[in-house]
Amino acid sequence: MIENRNVQARILLVDDEPTNLRVLRHVLQDHYKLSFARSGQDALKLVEKEDIDLILLDVMMPNMTGLEVCTHLKNNPETADIPIIFVTALKESDDEEKGFELGAVDYITKPIIPSLVLARVKNHLSLIRAATLELAHIDLIQRLARAAEYKDNETGLHVQRMSRYTKELALAYGYDEDSAHDLMQAAPMHDIGKIGIPDKILLKPGKLTEEEFEIMKTHVTIGAQILSDPSSRLVELAHIVAISHHEKWDGSGYPYGLSGTDIPLEGRLAAITDVFDALTSTRPYKEAWSVEEAMDHIMSQSGKHFDPDLPPLMQQILPKLLAIKAEYP
Repeated sequence: MIENRNVQARILLVDDEPTNLRVLRHVLQDHYKLSFARSGQDALKLVEKEDIDLILLDVMMPNMTGLEVCTHLKNNPETADIPIIFVTALKESDDEEKGFELGAVDYITKPIIPSLVLARVKNHLSLIRAATLELAHIDLIQRLARAAEYKDNETGLHVQRMSRYTKELALAYGYDEDSAHDLMQAAPMHDIGKIGIPDKILLKPGKLTEEEFEIMKTHVTIGAQILSDPSSRLVELAHIVAISHHEKWDGSGYPYGLSGTDIPLEGRLAAITDVFDALTSTRPYKEAWSVEEAMDHIMSQSGKHFDPDLPPLMQQILPKLLAIKAEYP
């Protein structure tokens, strides 16, 4: 559950002092659904029964402290993602540091300031909503990519392998973890334009005629059109990959005949991982190549099809690629 116009978020208030619970209830009751617990044990039981979006948790409680409650929740995969804000009269920095180490997202000190409590709660619920929307966005991108891939790949696992290969190659190239992860989430859309290619061409068990190949090549511009005017960074990345992953370093690729570093780096990375997976996979028109044959071909195309910096990196991370290949056979 997330906060929106129709569904109020549910907040669990945990404090052994009834007065403190009443104060928090007065501040929050007009804005959110509330649940109450007067001990750590009761809080853990409530979390098992109710869908809790956020917890305001007192630190100093008898029998089970707020820090212990937090530890229990974060050690349980089913409750680990619930944000916890500690509410405490303690001001020592080491207590706050300990709370953050355990996974708390914020601290509010007593006596509370109503406007501050409302602002902190609203902010963290907004972060939850943003994260939920991002996950939904990623899920939709992956499903759309799979829809295209199912037309010529019975399992649709090509997009799973290729996107993970791309992440590993991006990391080897020097991407930070977050940027590589974003590229991994966008890469499955590289062939979304195949949706617009007739099955008689896409599934042809043999070499395409020149006319058929010209039609096949339009999948990159169809994909770019589907992903045009992006409203998010992920879709923007997907658009770049879709339009540029068939360009070649020597300028002989399509659709624009770009060469060298005029080809976006995202497209260069996706191009080589896409070819690696295509070569090592069975397709309607070919049997799978061995990994050795595929790598020999990729190395031979250094500076021609591929950015010359990338084939050596592919060779370097080959054990990681093979592990991915084994995971998504």
